Amino acid sequence: MKYHLREIEKKDIPSINEWRNNREIINYLGAPFRYINKDVDEAWYSSYINNRNSSVRLAIVEDHSDGIIGAVYLTSIDWVNRSAEFSIWIGAIDYQSKGVGKFASHHMLSHAFNDIGMQRIHLTVLSDNTRARNLYKNVGFKEEGVLRKVILKNGIYKDMILMSILAQEFTATI
Repeated sequence: MKYHLREIEKKDIPSINEWRNNREIINYLGAPFRYINKDVDEAWYSSYINNRNSSVRLAIVEDHSDGIIGAVYLTSIDWVNRSAEFSIWIGAIDYQSKGVGKFASHHMLSHAFNDIGMQRIHLTVLSDNTRARNLYKNVGFKEEGVLRKVILKNGIYKDMILMSILAQEFTATI
């Protein structure tokens, strides 16, 4: 299968909303589970469209289909220091552990460094999310530190690992 990235669109909101209300998916992410209604996600999308200078939000789709299977984001873009926060999720369960994350991460990092001139991309990941940590290391992220007991997940405070990649490190992996 081949994939491509495109900017998220209003038609993606139902899938995104479904994923955001799926505890199994959210358990792997660095955010607490909350029930989110469709109106909230529609407002979130409108806010994104009105503030595109501070984030890039791309849908991950299969080449033969335009339906979203995941998303990859650059948020909190700092144009002075040329840095941004990276995040990714594969919401369509059947596509997890199939190389989609590596494809999307690599292409988003290429866009960040080669198209929009970022110098540093950082992220946080749950310390027990081994699959995601391995993906990030595989595309060139380095661990920088631990945010101890920083997120409440299912009644337990968990650590988050801070990781980053610099432009020259990404260029060296190509």
